[in-house]
Amino acid sequence: MQDWLTMTACDLGRGIGMGQIDPVELTETYLTAIDAHPYRDRIYARVTHDRARAEAKAAQDRAALGLRRSLLDGVPISWKDLFDTAGTGTEAGSALLKGRVPQADAVVVRNATAMGTVCLGKTHMSELAFSGLGLNPITDTPPCIDDVDAVPGGSSSGAAASVAWGLAACGIGSDTGGSVRIPSAWNNLVGLKTTAGRVSLEGTVPLCLRFDTVGPLARSVEDAAHMLALLEGGTPADLRGASLKGRRFADLQNIAKDNLRDTPRVAYDSALERLRDAGAEIVPLEVPELADAMALSGVLYTTEAYGLWRDVIEANPDAMYPEILERFRTGKNVSGADYIAAWSKLKASRAAWDAATSGFDAVLAPTAPILPPNLDRLLTDHDYYVTENLLALRNTRIGNLMGLAALTLPTGTPGCGVMMMGYPGSEEALLRIGSAAEAALA
Repeated sequence: MQDWLTMTACDLGRGIGMGQIDPVELTETYLTAIDAHPYRDRIYARVTHDRARAEAKAAQDRAALGLRRSLLDGVPISWKDLFDTAGTGTEAGSALLKGRVPQADAVVVRNATAMGTVCLGKTHMSELAFSGLGLNPITDTPPCIDDVDAVPGGSSSGAAASVAWGLAACGIGSDTGGSVRIPSAWNNLVGLKTTAGRVSLEGTVPLCLRFDTVGPLARSVEDAAHMLALLEGGTPADLRGASLKGRRFADLQNIAKDNLRDTPRVAYDSALERLRDAGAEIVPLEVPELADAMALSGVLYTTEAYGLWRDVIEANPDAMYPEILERFRTGKNVSGADYIAAWSKLKASRAAWDAATSGFDAVLAPTAPILPPNLDRLLTDHDYYVTENLLALRNTRIGNLMGLAALTLPTGTPGCGVMMMGYPGSEEALLRIGSAAEAALA
């Protein structure tokens, strides 16, 4: 049973389908592990024992009748605390929303539950999802799997920790500037950023609606593919026969490799060599227009975030962690004309990106240029906080600004991921490539 806590979600599902794993016993194993874990309250904001047990019993009954609804029917997963869950608090890591209890599930929760997944609970996150570090002095900061004195990455911090520490078979998070991919990379997981607009945001606490996306943090590419299908009520990507032979990748040179620290650089170079050995062609690429897009980030993100949250924030600003409050308020004085102009410029940069990358199956980059920063130092050193937060999200933000689907894979070096950026809406193709890359990197 202990192995159940480290198996992939799909392997657990196959075990249920073959009658080797009982969904009720599986869920109890996870709930017991959660309740006994020393970092339980740093990872889970709320554990939904009653809901999990009821959903597991329903999955057990379906399995006995041969009526399983999906491969993941009966598999226990966690949800970031910005997805509404009926009757259970959803506070988005913020005292501003303390006591908020929605009456209905978010669409993605409803979809996944309808296909049989078991909700273990809600995981901690960066306050209102506005940080890539995962640091949250207001609620709690989950531990990083390789260094408990370091932050785990955010904003889907608890989602990653729940999977990495064996307290969920898969975690569901959101990604606005890297919030699925950073914690996935720093906790040696697979993370999928979906294309904006593909997966429903209804019932999800927003940060920047034009950039917000929903995606899984998983133990394998196969798990990510199946979870994507459940989130949107679709069909999983067919990963059979995936190969890197004949695949052509771009190795992004500008922006993504600036200030790249030694360990992520060595890990990335090693990953590229293994992809080449598996048959991939990798070509250096620069996209000069990317610099223009990156310069727009402050206007685009902070203006929308502050616009959505201004009234709530300014009614009780002392309830917020000052670093997050300051970041929101950066958008306070941006004019409407500047915001519209920024979007116009971003569209031009996206067109240049599309033209430059059209001959490649995916664009590659280190997921993060840094390793997980020290928690205590972030709390006491403002300059360190600002530098590390901006660097943490820099590479992943490329995918959000360009409107892409993106996938991060573990490189084998703790805390270091390799990111594959595909075309908008190309999740299925990207997952196939990712499956082949996962095998090569293993």
